[in-house]
Amino acid sequence: MPADTAPSVDPSRRALLVGGLVAAGGAAIAAGSARSQSAPDTMAGHDMSAMKPDPYAAPMPGMAHGDMTTVGLVDHARNGFDPTPMLTDWDTGTTEFLPDGRTLRTFEVDAIDKEIEIAPGIFFPAWTFNGRVPGPALRAKEGERLKIIFRNYGSHPHSMHFHGIHSARMDGVPGAGLIGPGEEFIYEFDAKPFGCHLYHCHALPLKRHMHKGMYGLFVIDPDPARQTDPALAAAAASRALGSPENANWQEMAMVMNAFDTNFDGANEIYAANTIGQAYMNVPIRIEKSRPVRIYLLNVTEFDPINSFHLHANFFDYYDTGTTLTPTQRTVDLIMQCQAQRGILEFSFAEHEDGMYMFHAHQSEFTELGWVGMFDVRGPEA
Repeated sequence: MPADTAPSVDPSRRALLVGGLVAAGGAAIAAGSARSQSAPDTMAGHDMSAMKPDPYAAPMPGMAHGDMTTVGLVDHARNGFDPTPMLTDWDTGTTEFLPDGRTLRTFEVDAIDKEIEIAPGIFFPAWTFNGRVPGPALRAKEGERLKIIFRNYGSHPHSMHFHGIHSARMDGVPGAGLIGPGEEFIYEFDAKPFGCHLYHCHALPLKRHMHKGMYGLFVIDPDPARQTDPALAAAAASRALGSPENANWQEMAMVMNAFDTNFDGANEIYAANTIGQAYMNVPIRIEKSRPVRIYLLNVTEFDPINSFHLHANFFDYYDTGTTLTPTQRTVDLIMQCQAQRGILEFSFAEHEDGMYMFHAHQSEFTELGWVGMFDVRGPEA
């Protein structure tokens, strides 16, 4: 190659893997963390003897998967949303009583065009619900009447299609609830069945509207009073947000998503709740004496499946969340196609304090951002 000829740059997602760099908007994602870049020369030369590492020590953030992490931090304030509070930020709307005594729960959702930062220096022209990706995690109770006031402030026709039970008029497809820029539509239906569901825009082309960020969790809590079996009633009560039984649980909303930053039909950044490696940079604090429940949803476009793997532990899984007994017991990995979702329940009660990893078990997804840590500690720590 002549000295004055620059090497070509592979624009594919594999250029972002360990040892690679990608330039986007004047910034880059590197294979090594800031910590690894400043490590002593003995580490670079693989002479680790002087460091005397504790063989029982749990990996710290940024030190797992070959020191692979992003360089720098995303500006969450500029984005207008932060993936850490997003884990527990349930939108319960406003309530009032109907003449028949039932609860009417009202949500307000706006479609907004917005550029967001999905990894340090990597920006994406998103279409959002309420200015965030994923959209607000809507939560209601089985049997309530729901009213969703949807306003389109975006530049394209949009809708809200709910995975649940409702009339054709409320389906959010062309001819039924698809609205143009500047318009408003009100969706109204009963909250059923209970479970872990989703909503998304159903305008065409569907893959474009979903990939651009128009999706979110839609959780319906079961009504314990509808259960005749005491064991199932107790399980239902543990899922009812605001109940004493539910207060013991550490609940989280996780949406697995990905972004095609150069619009070639393949993703360059993978994440849970949009920001690549957010939960490596800020591990999720877990109190090990309290059980954990994750409402997990996959909305990844351009890949047939995504997955969730929990290190050093196992969980029970409730596919779609429409049952109060697990559909899979004692597993450490589940796969989901797009729009598939479920509930994971597990505990670290018998574990040592430490950092415990979770990630997709497609290794490429992990190394492109879909990886995090649970920072497990006792109440006294």
